[in-house]
Amino acid sequence: MNILSWVIYIPLQILSLPLVILGALLVGYKQIVVSKKLGISMTAIEVINGRWTMHIFGMREDEATASLAAVLPNTSLFGLWLCLFPLWVKYKISGRVALYPRVPELGSEAMVDLIVARTLYFDRVIERAVGQVDQLVVMGAGYDMRAYEKLQRKNLSFFELDQPSVQAHKLATLESSGIASEHVTFVSVDFTNENAMQRLIESGFDTSKKTLFLWEGVTLYLSEADVRKTMRDIHNTATGGSVLLADIYAKRFVEFAGKGSSKKTLEQTDEGLEFGLNFSTKHEESLSEFVKSESMSVGECFFMGEKNDKGPFVVVVEMIID
Repeated sequence: MNILSWVIYIPLQILSLPLVILGALLVGYKQIVVSKKLGISMTAIEVINGRWTMHIFGMREDEATASLAAVLPNTSLFGLWLCLFPLWVKYKISGRVALYPRVPELGSEAMVDLIVARTLYFDRVIERAVGQVDQLVVMGAGYDMRAYEKLQRKNLSFFELDQPSVQAHKLATLESSGIASEHVTFVSVDFTNENAMQRLIESGFDTSKKTLFLWEGVTLYLSEADVRKTMRDIHNTATGGSVLLADIYAKRFVEFAGKGSSKKTLEQTDEGLEFGLNFSTKHEESLSEFVKSESMSVGECFFMGEKNDKGPFVVVVEMIID
């Protein structure tokens, strides 16, 4: 069946090329132009597009993401289908994913695998750690839908922190999609002028309970000073044994993705890349020293692209509050 799937896929992909281009243009227009009109980060759309793709390819059940994506004005599921249909047909015939999305061996990831692999590594730590905490805080939540799936059935208190405009947009789309959100406490924060941890406490966060903080896809958009301040605030607020789960990028990734056409695209929604660590040599030491400098210890971690001669381009790291 795998050989048959390739026999069908290759000519279908060639014939579908004009539709693939049209689909990419539709998705790009929605992601960049519509997001700009809404005053919403366009990079948040990349995450939900990636997770929707994982859902339809059977890699990760995520009905909540699929429902939300269907009503978002700044993405196009029709455009995504035009792009992915040949690959989806191949997947349905063979029962295997190939080319994209895919699940590469740890350390062999390419940059195209970022959203898929990062999501799976976050999931792995969450599944292990969630039974040991009482609260889950999603920082810079964007369109993350983890609080609306199987985690909702756990005995957890959920908090989502985000900028007022982004959070208001998410709340409106949650209502449009019919997704219940009463179990989540939404905390809007002006990160520039307000203390996020203080706003969290004011909203009912219990500092005596162990907490899992999710900080996905955020650090590279901040200055090193802001990353360190957030880590310090969490350390000083949360009880011992709490966990901060984050992705931290290599300087080479930040430099590569933050220049040229990528930079101009990010600037459309007033975004830019800043913080990264030097992972070109002794990346484990570099990460450990950084985490320890903010009075935390390294737990489980996943260095993506580690087998590349230039070193990993990002790490998903569990940071334990001692």
